[in-house]
This record gives sequence, structure tokens and C-alpha cells, in this order.
Amino acid sequence: MDNNHKANPTSGQLFIVATPIGHLSDITLRALEILKSVDCIAAEDKRNSVKLLNHFAIHTPMIAYHEHNESSMVEQIKFRLLQGEKVALISDAGTPLINDPGYALVRTLRLEGFQVTPIPGACSPIVAMSVSGLPTDQFTYFGFLPRSGQSREKLLTEIAQSPRTSVILESPKRVIKTVQALQKHCSDDREVCMARELTKLHETIVTLPISRFAHYFESQPLKGEVVLVIAPLTESEEVSDDQIRSCLMRSPFVDLAPSKRAQAVAAHLHIHKSTVYDQLLVLKNEQEE
Repeated sequence: MDNNHKANPTSGQLFIVATPIGHLSDITLRALEILKSVDCIAAEDKRNSVKLLNHFAIHTPMIAYHEHNESSMVEQIKFRLLQGEKVALISDAGTPLINDPGYALVRTLRLEGFQVTPIPGACSPIVAMSVSGLPTDQFTYFGFLPRSGQSREKLLTEIAQSPRTSVILESPKRVIKTVQALQKHCSDDREVCMARELTKLHETIVTLPISRFAHYFESQPLKGEVVLVIAPLTESEEVSDDQIRSCLMRSPFVDLAPSKRAQAVAAHLHIHKSTVYDQLLVLKNEQEE
């Protein structure tokens, strides 16, 4: 996508500015320069961002840009750029668009030839991976998982069977429940890193086998945003009989004919069909008793 193919020489410029995820000193010198020099700052929550701006004596005017006004603000910001203004987009913390509003704006502006410039900085998923002690050469970022339903189960299975490290965000109230749900799809020694309150006073970074996770944290109150980093499936990690039976009972496998059901689950879990068929017979015997 060539962002200059329609560019107007008099058009303004949008800056995607990363801000600290906790420790204010993590802001970059370039980010400070941009926030001071632009004509306005589009902030996800002005009440939150004013604390950052006041700390660095930045008095640039702010406008609100969030998920509830995104469609109307895209046109307003585009109009500003057509007048030659420079605008900075910031989120509440970290890099904009990573689980924050901004996609519609960036997509529209780039398609119409405006200049969109990144001002890089902190990003909690990347920060968590860098200290997790888990493989970082390949990874999949899932953001927040659905709270319930088949889509949640499908993603949990995908994470458990992924040959790449997985990264998800979770609220402190649901993090243990999420790890326990994931444990049903993983071997007991699969490692999970929990990174909480990154760069803040109560920063906690712990990497444990998934079987020990809930017990370790059950007596410790969890507060603040949590990033979970889940180790990839390894060739030596065996799929348990319980995992096979659990998979057999989930949609869409449960409605298939026995042979196709075993074949589909085997392909899903990357194991031999005969191993799945053995557990299908176990399930059938249990249901007949």
C-alpha cells in the first residue's frame, strides 16, 4: 500500500505515538518532541492522557478519539490534515492500535494517500515476551479472548496446539480461570508466563508450568492488566487421553460420524487416528454403562 500515491503537498501528517505502559520515564525523546510540536493530540481518554502531558509540561490541545466516536472522528481528523495540520494519535498506554482504537483512521488515511508516521515505544505484549524466557522467534498475538462460548474454546484449543508462542491479554479477575481452562488442553508441564503491572511499582513476572499456576496465585490478589505468554507445543509433548476425549466432545466434532469424528480430531490434535478412535470407544463404553 503506497501511502503517497494520492498525497497532497499541502496535506498534514498523522503520527502514531507510543506512550509508556507504566513508568513515565519510558517515553522516548522523539515522542515528547512530536507531542509538543503537533497541532493537536487525538487521545483515547483525555482524562487519562492529561496526566502524562502535564507531567512533561505539554500543552498541546487534545481531542477525544475512542471506539464510540471513531467513525465521526476519522472524518474530522482527515479534515484537519487537509488543512495542513499535524495530529498525534495516542492510546491510554503503549502503542496505539494494539488492542486500542485507530485501525479505521490509519486504514482510511493510508488509502487516501496521507502520510502516517510511527513513533515507536512501549508495547506490553512485546515487553512481556522479552522477559518471559519463552521462545520469541515466532509468536501469535490473540489480544483478549472471548469470555465464553465456542469461539473461546476454539481459540484455547488453537493456543494449546500452536507451534508458536501465544500471547494474550487478560483481566486480573479472569486470569486464573483462563489458565485453568487452557490447562484442559495442555500437558501439565507446558510453561506459562504471567506479566502483571509491567514497569510499575508492583511489577510481577513469573513463568511456571501450567499445572502450578493456579496454586501459586490463589493466595495472592491480582491487580492491573495481565499479559499471558504461553509456550508453544513441542514435538515431545504428548496429548493426554483426557485432552482427546475433551476434544471429541466439543463442537463441531461431536456431531460427526465415528470414523470422520476420529479423523477430524486426529488432524486437529496432530496425532494418529487410531489413538483417537481408542478414546472414542472409551467414551462410547462410558455412555453405555
